[in-house]
Amino acid sequence: MSKAFASQGDLTEKKISFTEIGDGLYAFTAEGDPNTGVIIGDESVMIVEAQATPRLARKVIECVRGVTDKPISHVVLTHYHAVRVLGASAYGAREIIMSDVAAAMVEERGQEDWDSEFGRFPRLFQGHEEIPGLTRPTTTFSDSMTVYLGKRRVDILKLGRAHTAGDTVIWIPDQEVMFTGDIVEYHSACYCGDGHFNDWPATLAAIADFEPRAIAPGRGDALVGGEMVAKALANTADFIRSTYAPVARIVARGGTLKEAWDAVRAECDPKFADYAIYEHCLPFNVARAYDEARGIDTPRIWTAERDREMWDALQG
Repeated sequence: MSKAFASQGDLTEKKISFTEIGDGLYAFTAEGDPNTGVIIGDESVMIVEAQATPRLARKVIECVRGVTDKPISHVVLTHYHAVRVLGASAYGAREIIMSDVAAAMVEERGQEDWDSEFGRFPRLFQGHEEIPGLTRPTTTFSDSMTVYLGKRRVDILKLGRAHTAGDTVIWIPDQEVMFTGDIVEYHSACYCGDGHFNDWPATLAAIADFEPRAIAPGRGDALVGGEMVAKALANTADFIRSTYAPVARIVARGGTLKEAWDAVRAECDPKFADYAIYEHCLPFNVARAYDEARGIDTPRIWTAERDREMWDALQG
């Protein structure tokens, strides 16, 4: 029997956790679903990652209102993916911030990604009728920018390509805490369909150089303490390496995409098969690794039609 396509079989609501990872800093997590960060300043609140729909965003807002009544002034989006950005309208923030590359990717492939993820994540897109359209930033930056929430300094940085070409991290200097988006995962598969395998390890090393006391990853539990941070960084690097290296070997000898798939399964299944969204991500990851190993630097645009074709060819 073939597996349910992507996450279409994952219809169980997840348990939400709202974890303080520093003074006035929180991670909204839900058992491997996309995470959201909360940064409380002297005068207002910044949200990191908007969730897929206004319906899910309101769950974040409910948690925020449990700890502060300050207005939400800023939403920072670490990259362009639909499950991260399409809930932004619910926050009523005056500023929506993305890197310039992420903003360009919204225009280049945002609608296709919305259509693709809508088909892959039906549970996350319940209430999708409220989404007003593509989420576009009010503010962009090239390399870095700083926002002050009163006296609280928030540094928004591009450290390198990884999960996408436009990835952003958010650094809170007074607490030495970082929000990494999907550059870092914890007990969740990395989605690499838009990834840059050869750049990703250096970006993880750049994060490690900050020596964060805590990290809110893209998926999985909040990482509090140096030991947990180091473990998650090493595990993410191992996932990327274990996915790409077998594919590179197959490509080097002129092998097929299906051979690459079999090689990755042999390498990754023993280590990562129980990770959240592992089966969902694997076909996309192998297809992207196969392209990158053949010298295709810019990831192809995923569409609902291409998703199905690739899934049936590999996972069906």
